Parts: sequence; structure tokens; C-alpha cells
Amino acid sequence: MKFVWLNRIIGGILLVSLLLAGFYQPLREYLSIPRTIVLFEGETYNIPKALPVNATVTAEKNVTVNEQSDSITLGAEHPGTNELLLDFAGLPIKKVDVEVIKNFKVIPGGQSIGVKLNTLGVLVVGHHLVKTAEGKKSPGEISHIQVGDIITEINGKKIEKMSDVSQLVKQSGEDSKPLRLVINRENKLIKTSLVPLKDKDEGVYKLGLYIRDSAAGIGTMTFYHPDTKKYGALGHVISDMDTKKPIVVKDGEVVRSTVTSIDKGSNGDPGEKLASFSSDRSVIGNIAKNSPFGIFGKLKQQIPNGIMDKPLPITLSHEVKEGPAQILTVLDGSTVQPFDIEIVSTIPQKFPATKGMVLKVTDPELLEKTGGIVQGMSGSPIIQDGKLIGAVTHVFVNDPASGYGVHIEWMLNEAGIDIYDKTNTAEAS
Repeated sequence: MKFVWLNRIIGGILLVSLLLAGFYQPLREYLSIPRTIVLFEGETYNIPKALPVNATVTAEKNVTVNEQSDSITLGAEHPGTNELLLDFAGLPIKKVDVEVIKNFKVIPGGQSIGVKLNTLGVLVVGHHLVKTAEGKKSPGEISHIQVGDIITEINGKKIEKMSDVSQLVKQSGEDSKPLRLVINRENKLIKTSLVPLKDKDEGVYKLGLYIRDSAAGIGTMTFYHPDTKKYGALGHVISDMDTKKPIVVKDGEVVRSTVTSIDKGSNGDPGEKLASFSSDRSVIGNIAKNSPFGIFGKLKQQIPNGIMDKPLPITLSHEVKEGPAQILTVLDGSTVQPFDIEIVSTIPQKFPATKGMVLKVTDPELLEKTGGIVQGMSGSPIIQDGKLIGAVTHVFVNDPASGYGVHIEWMLNEAGIDIYDKTNTAEAS
């Protein structure tokens, strides 16, 4: 009798195990649904129905649920919050917070721009030896000043440009007194002293340092938000060409630029746009921030791109799809053109991060003229299904037809634009 009951128990355990094994993958798919889903007004969100689950929302005022045999569709009706409950055979398996926000729009860019950055202090980009009666020495190396350091103060005086340094160095040498320096090293302030040495050939006192107070280059405008006049461009940080470290910006300017020619990319050589600042050099905006997601500031006014000058809705990272898309960029002069690309893969990032998409150029004209993605194309807006989804950021060195893109929501976040703010309507035409 005991053996009969034991067999039944073992059989029951095996049966439950087989059932659970059969439902494991579908159940795991439901558990992988994000805890929070953010939708714009009028959008829908589809959840594949791998198991016969029931779906309900706690309130029907702003989210609708449409259940079909193979999917569950959420409809975003009005701004507000809700809660989606999924249960299987009466047992709860998932709870999802649903937030509906007001439709948000920005104007896509694509224009070629010139960028002029002023550093916070003067940037140390190298060391050099000073010829003295005792031999060649570098006062900067003796004082353990490193490449990438930013000199922000000398003898208690704020340093903003290279001309601020020369007079203090001369005075220090004549008075035989060391300079008291404050340097910014990876966002940490360090105090040190440096004794300038007199060059025996030139007869002037020197630091034994190569320093720079500004940088310039070209890139592409990504978006403009007419309500706040804020913009975003480049999609990646600007680093110093010598130190390879991000430039700490005091301020800067954005000017128009004109593409003069293209250095076509090839395997191992990404190529580049060759451009010049427009002849009038009129400043069209400022630069307030240089971050891993690009440069940001305010424009004086909208700069038409000539093909998409009305606000477009945006797509959040979890809504970007693999498949066809377009980029807007300039190949000749100042004319913005659309070119076909393919979104090869996309990562629905929960937190701000770069390299959220992998893209591949498919447009024959663009491939013929550039070989794919070239330097200076960074920031080119990516359009998919009539929505702005992100910007081109980096090229694959060994495959110039492919590269990375950054999701637009992270660039908007870096620009200080709150897409959840109900005042950000951007409906101007």
C-alpha cells in the first residue's frame, strides 16, 4: 500500500515538472517584460501571447487592453499612470507600470556645423625640454604635471587662456619665485608648484609644457527644440586630439560650415568630411556642455535643413525596431540629404548609455561617395517611420559601412529637455 502512494507522489511530481518544463520558455518571456512601459499618447504596445494569460489594468481611464489569440495590445489614450496585471490560471505572474505621456516633438537637424570650444583653463597636451646651462630639463615634468591636466589657477589668479600664463611665467622667473598652480586632473583639484627655467638660446622663461586653450572641428546637428531653443549635436564627446581625453568646456560657439569634399573611407581608414567654417563666421549658437552623448546648448534661432523643417515625434529606446531607416546629412556644400540605412540591432536601454544601436549604410549613393560613415557625419539624425530615433555616433574602423547610433531620448536628457514635462509640446511649424 505504501508503495502505491509513493508511486503516485512520484508520478505527480514528474507530471508537474513536465508541465513546468513545457511552460518554462513562455513564462520566462513574460517575466522579461520590462517593469515599466512608457508610451506617448496614441501609441500602442504589443506583448506576444505565449501563454493563455489574462491581462487587466487597474484603471481604464488612460490605457486600453485588447486581447487576441496571439498578442496583448496596450493602447495609450491619455497622459497618466496605470498598472497592467498579467495572470495565468488565476495566479499573478507579472505586474507592469504603464505611463502615458504627452506627445513630444523636436525638429531634426542634418546640417553641417562648425564647433569652437574654449577649455576650462589651459589644457596640458605635452612636455618639452628647456635648454639651460645645466642641460635640457622640463619644469613641468619635474613638477609631475601630466598630459591631460588642466591648469585653472596660477598664483591665485584664474586662468582662462594661454595669454594669461605668459606674463605670470615671466614674472616668476625674474623674481626667482615658484609658481603656485591649481590643476584639474580628472575632476580632482591638485595644488603644486613649478619653477620656470630660462632657455639659454631664446633668453625667456618656460614651463616645459605644451598647452592649449581651445579646439575646433566640424560635426552634424541632430535636433532643435523650438520651445526651449535647445539643441543637440555630434552624439559623442569631443576629445582633445593629443590627450584623447574629453575636453572640459568653459564655453564655446556653433557656426555654420560648408562641406568642401569627402575623403572616402575604407577598411582600416574611416575617412572624413572636409569642411570649412562659413565665410561670415556668424555665431548661430553657444556650447554649454560636452558630454559622452554630444554637445549641447542653445541656438539663436531655427536653422532650416530644407527637407524636414517641422517637428517630428521621437521614439523611445524600447520602441526602436530593426529594419529600414534614414539619416540626414550633408555631402556637398550645405545641402542636407536623406540616405537609406538599416538598423541591424537595437538595445532597449533602461538607463542612459551610448552605442544603443548598430546601423549599416545601404544607400548606393552614400556608399559610392563616402564608403559609408565618415568623420564629420557624427550627429546625423536617424529617422524611422516618420520619427526621430537617434543619431550616428561612431564608425566601425574595419567596416566603414557600419557603425553605432545613440538613442535620441538620452541626447534629449543631456540637453536638459524633460520629455515628461507637459509644457514641452513643440507643435510649432
